[in-house]
Amino acid sequence: MQITSESVKIGHPDIVSDSIASNIIAAILEEETKIGMDVNSMPHCGIEVFLGKGLCVVGGEVSTRIYVDIEKTVRQTVLGIGYKDCALGLNGDSMGIFNAIIPQSPDINIGTRADMGKHKEIGAGDQGIIYGFACDETPELLPLTYVLVNRMMRAFENCGNPIFAPDGKGQVTVDYDTNWRPQKVTTVLMSNAIDYRQVPDKFRSSIEEQARQIAFDCLSDWVCNDTKFIFNPTGEWNAVNSCSAADSGVTGRKLVVQLYGGYPGAQLGGGSIVNKTPEKVDCSAAFGARYVAKNIVAAGLATKCSVQLAYAIGIARPISVYINTFGTGKMSDEKIAGLVDNVFNLTPQGMIEKFDLLKANIYRRIPKTLFMEKDYSWEKTDMAVELQRNLK
Repeated sequence: MQITSESVKIGHPDIVSDSIASNIIAAILEEETKIGMDVNSMPHCGIEVFLGKGLCVVGGEVSTRIYVDIEKTVRQTVLGIGYKDCALGLNGDSMGIFNAIIPQSPDINIGTRADMGKHKEIGAGDQGIIYGFACDETPELLPLTYVLVNRMMRAFENCGNPIFAPDGKGQVTVDYDTNWRPQKVTTVLMSNAIDYRQVPDKFRSSIEEQARQIAFDCLSDWVCNDTKFIFNPTGEWNAVNSCSAADSGVTGRKLVVQLYGGYPGAQLGGGSIVNKTPEKVDCSAAFGARYVAKNIVAAGLATKCSVQLAYAIGIARPISVYINTFGTGKMSDEKIAGLVDNVFNLTPQGMIEKFDLLKANIYRRIPKTLFMEKDYSWEKTDMAVELQRNLK
């Protein structure tokens, strides 16, 4: 059987929108830190961004004690991605920006302030059902398809070749045996906007070969003689017709890409992650659920695990914890769920403190990849021993 995962480059308009929202939150967190901030005084943000035809509309709600120059942050984000020229589909210097941010609803705000809410705790910023996933296919305890396609997108971003414009996407298809073990890469799809100004006419025929080499170098351990490489299947993708010049961007539209790449069994729940401060469980519990699933697999309790967490607005602890080990568990899923409830602190405050989610630098990085980075706290397996100890 064949399984495919997809990913996109940081210059894809949806991820540009995510990056703008995330960098606004990072800027707010930086300024709040300067005046003294902890989990009780943290800002509350839910930022939405629409990007289209050189226009950026920033909306959503914010509760904060400081001022941030939204326009400056938007422009710096776009320029930092590499959009400095309209010939690349977007120019951070000349794009239009409309700021429609409003204050956070006071009825929502009180539910996430320990001194104001009904339950006198930092409750979940909204109701939600959030999933985490892990499996033993890779050292990262992630699906191989997800790891490979993300590795390929980062390779295109970091190749240093100016002919490959910031906008791009890809897919990797892997052949699995009947026991769900990966065997080989069967198909690699690479789509990337091309800055033809950087390519003399006589070298245009080499673009596909260069793209294939970038992909091959990062996938070579799984590529075989009959692996099919497909590059820009429409025939041509001129950078002039990329990013917001050709397509709109919206925050939260690439959740499948960000959350496990569409791998079967890795369910999708909650809402957008990178555009919210972590009292919103769409954000913090996406990391918490991944952390739980990864530690379950690392502890040897299962080879594949999905974790569902459900929250009610204003209440800190999840109202339910559901574990699915797809028949690979060393004990019943119900018993593992009980262990999780005892071992992990899955309240917003617990996850904020455990994962250090008030650090601005985290928000500057997560639009590119939510997982796979060794220094992300939610990617650590430091609770595996504790899970094993609780078994005895």
